[in-house]
Amino acid sequence: MDAAPSAARTASITRETGETAITLRLNLDGTGRAEISTGIGFLDHMLTALARHALFDLSVEAKGDLHVDFHHTTEDVGIVLGQALRQALGDKRGIRRFGQAAVPMDEALCEAAIDLSGRAFLVWKVAFERPKIGEMDTELFEEFFRALSANGLFALHVMQRHGHNAHHVAESCFKAVARALREAVEPDPRAAGAVPSTKGTLEG
Repeated sequence: MDAAPSAARTASITRETGETAITLRLNLDGTGRAEISTGIGFLDHMLTALARHALFDLSVEAKGDLHVDFHHTTEDVGIVLGQALRQALGDKRGIRRFGQAAVPMDEALCEAAIDLSGRAFLVWKVAFERPKIGEMDTELFEEFFRALSANGLFALHVMQRHGHNAHHVAESCFKAVARALREAVEPDPRAAGAVPSTKGTLEG
């Protein structure tokens, strides 16, 4: 039996509401290519970093009610990316399931741990010393990761070990999550295509 999943691990999702319109394409077995346009410069920067360090090919086009604020667009991108992860992973046969990474960014150090368990949970232990990075509210990073884990149905712990520069802390978080995701979704050559659970399923 092949260790790696035989089907292409890709997803394409379009979601439209009264607040946002989002089209997203994801390839878990990519090379880190990113085409991101959300209308929020710093979110584009973070999603590009996430794709690069997870080695996902990721395309996101989002149009939202930015005249209100950035909340709906940020949260809804997290929702759609989580849905795409679930779709691309399928029944999760042969994957490692768990991933963990600690990533420094100058004085900042953040750690992420992931369990693709089929159960959503976010632990967020990150504090920002200022309310905005550019025009983006720093409180929205928690909302993004909450939406990501809730719709991807996985446990996600993000913890800040050090850091005071808000840009560095945010970038360290996104890169740590990216590296943890890369490890968790990776085919395990020793798994022989089995679902990595004693229950035989990772559907919650």
